[in-house]
Amino acid sequence: QYSPDSVAGADGDIDPTEITFPGCSCLTSSCEADVCSCLCRGENYNSLCLRLTDEEEEYTRPVFECNAMCRCGESCPNRVVQRGLQFRLEVFKTEKKGWGLRTLDFIAKGRFVCEYAGEVLGFSEARRRIQAQTSKDSNYIIAVREHLHDGQRMETFVDPTYMGNVGRFLNHSCEPNLFMVPVRVDSMVPKLALFAATDISAGEELSYDYSGRFHNSPVTNREQQKSLEEDNKLRKPCYCGSRTCASFLPWDSSLFPAP
Repeated sequence: QYSPDSVAGADGDIDPTEITFPGCSCLTSSCEADVCSCLCRGENYNSLCLRLTDEEEEYTRPVFECNAMCRCGESCPNRVVQRGLQFRLEVFKTEKKGWGLRTLDFIAKGRFVCEYAGEVLGFSEARRRIQAQTSKDSNYIIAVREHLHDGQRMETFVDPTYMGNVGRFLNHSCEPNLFMVPVRVDSMVPKLALFAATDISAGEELSYDYSGRFHNSPVTNREQQKSLEEDNKLRKPCYCGSRTCASFLPWDSSLFPAP
């Protein structure tokens, strides 16, 4: 079933549509970083593009958009991801990877492309679904882990298997043209927003790194050793065809029982 936004999962523990953030009191149509409470960490966008400083190899700053409780208007430039799709995207059949997603329009670097939307699950339900899968089943569940300033970790599990949007058709690439950023609008439950990592031509397939690595950052020696130790029989081959292809899709063993 198609849904443009994430919904509460079968366990019902997390409702991504619940509004818990207070809104800003800006009365202008364009919120400014020095006065808007939503922009206390700095401006998020510049002409609809995610702001990346030259020093940032990865985008790590938290993104909070103006929300339903804010007094600014719908034209506020701090409302990007919540507006949904702005480009024409097409689901198509690939040669080796099953279904894929490509753009019919040119997309400039930094523009929001689409959200990875689905059922937002708790850890127990996500683990139950993962363990119920067979080797022939496709896995759409994504686990996003954010490290907080006090050393704690926030986890978000999204499963578009039964309900979701076009994001479920995005394939992995070891040299992706998209990267994922958790964007918060109405609550601490993030929207898993995918932005263009480079200029993308019309007709080009869209992809991101399932491991969360931004723009093909090199794999560390520790990650390589961990990959060698894991059972490759449980891992699926990667057909991205990039120069630095790791041969297998990224593997997250945290949702699987210990051997």
